Amino acid sequence: MDENKELLMRMLRLMMLIRAFDENVKVMVQSAELVGAAHCYIGEEAVAVGACAALRDDDYITGNHRSHGHPLAKGGDVRKAMAELLGKSTGFCKGKGGSMHLADFSIGILGESGIVASALPVAVGAALGTKMQGKDRVVVSFFGDGASNQGACHEAMNLAAIWKLPVIFLCENNQYAVTTSFNESVAVENISDRAVAYNMPGVLVDGQDAMAMYEATTQAVARARAGQGPTLLEARTYRYEEHSEGLGRILREPYRTEEEIDAWRQRDPIDIHTAMLIEQGIATQAEVDQVQSEVATAIEEALQFARESPYPAPEDLFGDMYADPIPMP
Repeated sequence: MDENKELLMRMLRLMMLIRAFDENVKVMVQSAELVGAAHCYIGEEAVAVGACAALRDDDYITGNHRSHGHPLAKGGDVRKAMAELLGKSTGFCKGKGGSMHLADFSIGILGESGIVASALPVAVGAALGTKMQGKDRVVVSFFGDGASNQGACHEAMNLAAIWKLPVIFLCENNQYAVTTSFNESVAVENISDRAVAYNMPGVLVDGQDAMAMYEATTQAVARARAGQGPTLLEARTYRYEEHSEGLGRILREPYRTEEEIDAWRQRDPIDIHTAMLIEQGIATQAEVDQVQSEVATAIEEALQFARESPYPAPEDLFGDMYADPIPMP
């Protein structure tokens, strides 16, 4: 398999893996096997996969409440991700973080947070740290259109621009902040238009096209590594599901139409990538089907691993909160 085909097939596999992961998350929430809030990434897979394909293993990412897809796209272990969601000790954070707090420093996943826009300053701090260390790694911070209106977002972009930090602000504009359309909360036509205020490039990208995301992120990464500072990427994408699983059952009035959802489904990121592979003769339908089969097996193995893993022991409740041993002056 040549290098280009290997990259494209890996991107297909990761999009399928993220889709299958969150489809199972939906079922687990509905059956009460998974307790608590869960925010599915279904429909947005091309953003994380395309962006992370442009990164090195030692590059960093930060995420948000809708971040099952980001760590998987960065190379995170799907078994650890599933175990974390089920609160098991074999999870990324030993079962103490859950759906909105997946982290694995060994592959650059600095963590996520349910506090809107809170991970952007973390990304800026990481970018400052790597610059002070004289390294050329970059940081990608994933955030939503709702977070783009938070003060922490603008403070982070302003400081990163002043200090020319190697951070990429990647706004996943999935059209709605819970139930509020971004058209009702943003005065400019595109969120990426705001970049001019911080003297950084602002790039609008088709978030349903994994290759478009890869190419745009590659350019932003090259700029950051060269010491030219941050970039604001806006990925136009769409979430097929509700803001969080089960929310649709309690909403009094619909905020979007079935026709709108169906229109976006016509541009499904996995379908777009698959069609490109077949039309360009890069892969056959049989090869695509094989990837789908391998993903199904990986998800089943992850589910079994998570279900059979133990819960954290009560005596470990306060573990990992402090350095052990605590350094003394």
